[in-house]
Amino acid sequence: MNTGLRITTFAAALAATFGAAYGVGQGIDPVVADSPKHGDEHTRPTPAKAEGGGHGGHDTPPAGGLQISEGGYTLDLDTPRVTAGKQADLRFTVRDAGGRAVTAYQREHDKELHLIVASRDLTTYRHLHPTRAADGTWSTPVDLPRAGGYRVFADFTPAGKDAENLTLGADLAASGPYEARPLPPASTTARVDGYEVKLSGAPHPGKASELKLRVSRDGKPVTDLQPYLGAYGHLVALRSGDLAYLHVHPNGEPGDGTTRPGPDISFTATAPSAGAYRLFLDFKHDGKVHSAAFTVRAGGAAADSGTPEGHAEGGPGH
Repeated sequence: MNTGLRITTFAAALAATFGAAYGVGQGIDPVVADSPKHGDEHTRPTPAKAEGGGHGGHDTPPAGGLQISEGGYTLDLDTPRVTAGKQADLRFTVRDAGGRAVTAYQREHDKELHLIVASRDLTTYRHLHPTRAADGTWSTPVDLPRAGGYRVFADFTPAGKDAENLTLGADLAASGPYEARPLPPASTTARVDGYEVKLSGAPHPGKASELKLRVSRDGKPVTDLQPYLGAYGHLVALRSGDLAYLHVHPNGEPGDGTTRPGPDISFTATAPSAGAYRLFLDFKHDGKVHSAAFTVRAGGAAADSGTPEGHAEGGPGH
């Protein structure tokens, strides 16, 4: 092949590549300015060793949920679209490398699979526990309050020796009149269902740090939190922009002889990068599960904005 033909062929291939990239970009929600570059989205950082005593000394998990397929498993979302404000049955299947539906899982925190649904603007959050049919199809009712883009996260560990925990993600659309909403302002205080939750500490990029949340009601500390899914609290962190997912385990658990049922719930977390994050805390008291939400910036303590409400819109959705 002569030089002129080589150059022509390369230029055509380059144009096709950029054309395909533009077409894909048109179908993806915009990423905020302080989010990572696109090339970083599929990088799973090395987990940092947890400094607390959380759940048997597990390493702090890396961010996940950026890929629909990983480790030979794929999240097959059968319901890619719902109508905002109307309850729908969300159905999905986890498939192995051969395309077969997975029907055997390890139980973690009392469940085979945890399902998180969050809006792209991080103002709506659901922590759901779907039911699995014998053929491997999972289903759960869901009611999303606003139109727009959502991300579905399936957090699970397949059955089998040496199987690793995975978080797979897929896009979900809620149809209806759409209104863009900004990321809620940073705050160290959240008020939800009559409770006040105060956050101390902040995540740091590539470095394990403690996050402590104190629960109170009517100005008095809550000292009788109830176990929920094997813990006094569950914390999920989502990075603004690409919604990288980080499920953080608490430091200690009910019945270990040292962990008290409130008012403080402690976690150890490592942020995969600098930037803004939305933290969602689930806790149980008086027989009900509540979700408190915070916006923080990795690398520095969140400044209290004085915002009176810090809960995720629509409630926990359990």
